[in-house]
Amino acid sequence: MSRNTVRRALALESAPGDRRGTQRTLYDANESAIKRELRRDPEIAVRDLAGALGWEHAASTLAKYAARARTELTAEADSERSEVAASSASPHASLPRFATSFVGRDTEVARLRSLLGEHRLVTITGPGGIGKTRLASHVGREVRRAFPDGVRFVGLAGLLSPELISQAVFEGLGLAGRDQQGETAEEALLEHLSDRHILLILDNCEHLIDACADLVHLLLQGTTNLRVLTTSREVLAVPEEFVFALAPLQVSAAGEERSAAGVGSALALFESRADAVLSGFRIDESNREAVRRVCEHLDGLPLAIELACARLPVLSVADLAERLDHRLDLLTTGNRAAATRHRSLAATLDWSHDLCTSEQRVLWKRASIFTDGFDLAMAEEICTDADFTAARILDAIMTLVGKSILIREERAGAVRFRMLETIREYGQGQLDQDESRDLHLRLLDWINGKVSELVAAWPGPDQVRINAWFRVNRANLRSSLKWALEAQSDVAVRRTGAEVVSEPWFLWAGGFSVREHRLWLDRAAAAVTDPEGRGRVLATMALVQTLQGDRHGAAVSLDAAHRLATDAGHVETLDFVEHTRGLAAYFAGEAEAAEPLLLSALGRYREREPRGGLRSALDVHLGMLYAYKGQADESRRHYAEVQERGVTSGERWFRAYAEFGLGAIALAEGDADRAHQMALDGLAMIRDFDDEIGATLILDLLGWVESVRGHGERAAVLIGSASKLWGAFGKQLYGSSHWVQVRERYAAAAEALLGESSYAQLYADGAAKSVSEAIGFALEEVSDRPAPAARTSAGPLTKREQEVANLVAQGLSNKEIAARLVLSPRTIEGHVEHVLQKLCLTSRTQVAQLIGSATGPTAPWPSAG
Repeated sequence: MSRNTVRRALALESAPGDRRGTQRTLYDANESAIKRELRRDPEIAVRDLAGALGWEHAASTLAKYAARARTELTAEADSERSEVAASSASPHASLPRFATSFVGRDTEVARLRSLLGEHRLVTITGPGGIGKTRLASHVGREVRRAFPDGVRFVGLAGLLSPELISQAVFEGLGLAGRDQQGETAEEALLEHLSDRHILLILDNCEHLIDACADLVHLLLQGTTNLRVLTTSREVLAVPEEFVFALAPLQVSAAGEERSAAGVGSALALFESRADAVLSGFRIDESNREAVRRVCEHLDGLPLAIELACARLPVLSVADLAERLDHRLDLLTTGNRAAATRHRSLAATLDWSHDLCTSEQRVLWKRASIFTDGFDLAMAEEICTDADFTAARILDAIMTLVGKSILIREERAGAVRFRMLETIREYGQGQLDQDESRDLHLRLLDWINGKVSELVAAWPGPDQVRINAWFRVNRANLRSSLKWALEAQSDVAVRRTGAEVVSEPWFLWAGGFSVREHRLWLDRAAAAVTDPEGRGRVLATMALVQTLQGDRHGAAVSLDAAHRLATDAGHVETLDFVEHTRGLAAYFAGEAEAAEPLLLSALGRYREREPRGGLRSALDVHLGMLYAYKGQADESRRHYAEVQERGVTSGERWFRAYAEFGLGAIALAEGDADRAHQMALDGLAMIRDFDDEIGATLILDLLGWVESVRGHGERAAVLIGSASKLWGAFGKQLYGSSHWVQVRERYAAAAEALLGESSYAQLYADGAAKSVSEAIGFALEEVSDRPAPAARTSAGPLTKREQEVANLVAQGLSNKEIAARLVLSPRTIEGHVEHVLQKLCLTSRTQVAQLIGSATGPTAPWPSAG
């Protein structure tokens, strides 16, 4: 609970007495129903409200309760807007948002709040469709104030590989790039979560139960304040776990007299969902018994109730109950060994399936091949045949959306569709072995075609669009690759899977992270045996290893790729191997060995223009090499060629690297302002991609530039960010000792300006940022405060704020200041924020400098050469 709740409780002169029989109890009993009616009609008259509720008490009492409920709803709306604003600033931190209201479960919510205070791990278990995800999300929203470092939700339903769980949690927490020096994702998670007070919600763990259990146990053992809430059909079975078995929604007994406010939670859910499809629907004496029968036969399962309500546009409640009675009886008799709730859900799904036309059933089962959604074009390409043509897909999708089988979602102006996991699993159960294999193969072939399109378009204007497609379809890529690379009996399928991950050498910037790309390449290398296919996989593997700074691994892969490509006579792979050998030699500091290899590869590329823009990549690498050798004009020539190609073709990714290179040359030549502008331009381009390497490289350069420009605070933050981000995917700065030494000189200059303590604090602030946060800081999008030159004096501060500012200037933390002034840390946080806003400052260090009238000594700025 929040500190304010505790504070109000402690302020009471005496303990609150038994509230039963008081007016508060009457309000408590009717609160949900009153608020429900006010949400439907905020201006409803008291008389109409009384009629809707079946109110039997004084109208004046109801008027008072309505006013109170309106006030509380307004406060809830304000809180919701604040949360949306916070979520937009930190997209990884947001909880799922649902189009429908949360109904019932008050007892379960209260119990889970209590359990999270007593146990570090709570698992919500229950059958599919019982509402585990919805309850966990709602509880997370309810308790968020009790976790100062946030509530984070990570959905695992679309993840099929146990090896990727840590990476999924890593990305779901917005921590991409927060580990260090090649640490694993698990080590990075432990480092970040070690002392943070966070609630981590892991949703849908059952299909990866062992891996989830191992990760959760590891995190709990290595942290102090972490709380974990999981949802799963199966318990994790780890020592720290408290299992919360979620029961169905309560259904009132037949003939029981209840007011609208006292309707059982299952009936309340039915009423809410029925109102969504039949505006104005209410449970009254004419339909209460039929609704009760429906909910009772569905065992109070939320998913089953929602699916049943979707039929109300064509069936009365009585018809619904009658048809459902018949179908349930048949299915229960046919499978007495199944759990009751499973039988009920299966009955609901079977019945929904029976109500579909033959075409709708075909689309239901075929669309179940998609993981985490699909768009219309995907369905038209993969789910059609001679009898079920693409022209009929749109109508079928529309009807399945109307039947609540498909959920329509809109992201960035594009419409996608998905199924709840239970519904998707049901659809997959309708596929026979041959149908399933055919659909998997069609999906794989279509993805391979998309990859080929991506490779061809990469040096052109469609880079961003196609990259966005891959981003939204990562789950489909993962499931398709998993199926392909495990198809041990089919050589052709395994080879296609290998092509998907090896042909786009830049897939780590267009779809997967560097680490995940390497994981799939490892699998492909183990699955493919033909010389040409395996040679291409190992050549791409060598490039990824080189970028990670794994020189030994890259050397082994390059030797094997060269041998296989020679045996197969595959000259394109041989060209790529020579290019990568040169790059690896450069990063190893062997410039004299690197130059002839890179120049030879350039000659090969001029003879046989490679796909995927490899020639521009090679020009970037030659530009870096010549800058290292001090040949600025030659370096500038190669970067300029990349720029010229980019402007002509409309591509942006290679141009971003060229802007970095030209900025680095300008910095070495003493033109820090030009270097700063070019680095900003490059960063603005690279942010449109998933390229953690390019973004981190430019952030590093910006840190060096800010050091030379005398902006020590920004330099420390940027260098701290870049240092941590490099560790997310490999060694610092490609494992190049030369680049590391360059950074160290600029970092030392910034530290000399700020002092060791201040530099360390700002460096740590930068290290705590995710990629998106660091880019926002670098582009100065995180604050609209004036630049330091526009700062004012401390005059506007209140007496308390001046007191806090003086303590900040002394280097005290918020917790230390709170103890000194006998105030709460939250109050001090507010005072510090006001101080920064009034003084137009961005950091605590600047407060110290302003109050102490301190100016750092001029530092002897080193050059990059």
